[in-house]
Amino acid sequence: MNKFKIFSLALVATTIAKAQDLEPAKKAIDAEQFEKAKSLLKSVIQTKPSSGKAAFLLGNIYLKQNIADSASIYFQKGLSASDGAKFNNIGLGQMDLDANNKTAAQAKFNLVTKDLKKKDTEEYIYIARAYMNADKPDYASAITVLTKAATANPTDPQVQLALGDAYYGEKKQNEAYVAYRNAYQADSSLIRAKMQLGVLLKGAKAYTEAVKAYNEVIGINPNYGPVYRELAETYYLWGNNVPSTYTENIQKALGFYEKYMSLTDYSITSRMRHADFLILAKDYKALEVEANKMKELDGVNPRILRYLGYSAYENGNPDAALDALQKFISNPSSKIIPRDYLYLGQAKIKKGTSEDGKTVDPALLASAIEDIKKAVDMEPLATNELNELGKKLYDQKAFGAAAAVFEIAVTNPTSKNYLIDNFYLGNSIYYDNTRKDLVKPDPIALQKADVAFGNVITASPTTQDAYIFRARTNTLLENDEMMATYYQQYIDVVTAKGEAEVTKNKAKFIESYNNIAAHYANSDKAKAIEFFNKTLALDPANNYAIESLKLLK
Repeated sequence: MNKFKIFSLALVATTIAKAQDLEPAKKAIDAEQFEKAKSLLKSVIQTKPSSGKAAFLLGNIYLKQNIADSASIYFQKGLSASDGAKFNNIGLGQMDLDANNKTAAQAKFNLVTKDLKKKDTEEYIYIARAYMNADKPDYASAITVLTKAATANPTDPQVQLALGDAYYGEKKQNEAYVAYRNAYQADSSLIRAKMQLGVLLKGAKAYTEAVKAYNEVIGINPNYGPVYRELAETYYLWGNNVPSTYTENIQKALGFYEKYMSLTDYSITSRMRHADFLILAKDYKALEVEANKMKELDGVNPRILRYLGYSAYENGNPDAALDALQKFISNPSSKIIPRDYLYLGQAKIKKGTSEDGKTVDPALLASAIEDIKKAVDMEPLATNELNELGKKLYDQKAFGAAAAVFEIAVTNPTSKNYLIDNFYLGNSIYYDNTRKDLVKPDPIALQKADVAFGNVITASPTTQDAYIFRARTNTLLENDEMMATYYQQYIDVVTAKGEAEVTKNKAKFIESYNNIAAHYANSDKAKAIEFFNKTLALDPANNYAIESLKLLK
């Protein structure tokens, strides 16, 4: 009996020792010090090849860093370990989820859970996180798995933390709050749970309260890196949602992200996360510096070309942007996102734009429009990004190119800029068809303009300029009946807004009266005379009205 007790105690001691071997790595992972964690785990594997858990944790880091080949190597190695081998089925299951093979993933998860003891929760937590960390997160399945774990051990802080993350992913704020609070109450050293309470406030746009919550975390541990990343993201969102604070808050955001980097690591993957944030913050000078540093560290990683391309375009070097982006997109190992095609298209337009900005090389424009269409085909919400490009071309008076961009923008009725993009589309086409060098207006394009103005009027009936530009467009289409109708509608809408608005738009009223009168000149002389007299009431010296009345009388 004594021997059995001694053996049992030795087994417990060995189990505790193995767990302690992994604790520094787990703490480094939580602190997002991934390179440090990788080094620690490789050391454990080297000294204890039997540690399947160490292989699993290391593979998980590689998955987080989008290095799937290395992740797979360690998961496969971990499967043959004598201790904790089953955890590696969770990692391989996540890779199945990434490959959209949920059946294969579930089979691997079942292998992990089939012999679990009643109080075991760790395996459930990692399975739930596999669902959450997959390329297409499945928070509902994660909640189902974690509910089993919570039933077995409701006070497990890691179960509650994972539940909070799953509920947050499902946009169930109240449930997430309760879970994070429970996790922190169960283990006050689990400051990630406390930090997540600030993340909930950030999501609710309660930025002041979120910053206060993060500062409480800093008060507990000023070297906890992730809280500075959250501060950076909070100030970024604050600046974007409250434009008057943009300049100040973006600078704060960039400063906090630098602090985050200094407390985590400057590895290539961390630099890429930093680069992604610099894109959000629109700090393209810093992005170019970061991209070149990454190139020095890893000259073969294709993703660096994305950052070089984006920054080159934004910093006024379309040739370098084209070179980098074309190399990136043509690389079979590159994971293309819609923004890549948007930047490639913009670079081609910038490259082909004339010195005066009014014309774009037709071949480059056509190629650019195809790239932009690819971006929108991949993600319809990419249309939200086109307004700025279209307006830039419009302001340069490159109306044909602007029209081509806005025509893609309005293909998505749910775009946040749908109304204004339709207006700019109509105007771009109208002005492109009133160029001095134009031989003859394009009726097909003008019909698109008419539809675009109609879309504006349907969505916003009081947008007065949509009526007058629709009237002008129908003049070019030689559709006098509709031209007169829209001029009259313009008059009605502006008149309804009051005398001050009419006075402000006196010239457009004269234009409307004269055109309506001209329409009636051959069919209803009395009406024509009536409208010419309305013109003279506003402008007694109007030569066109005076001369036209002479002819009518």
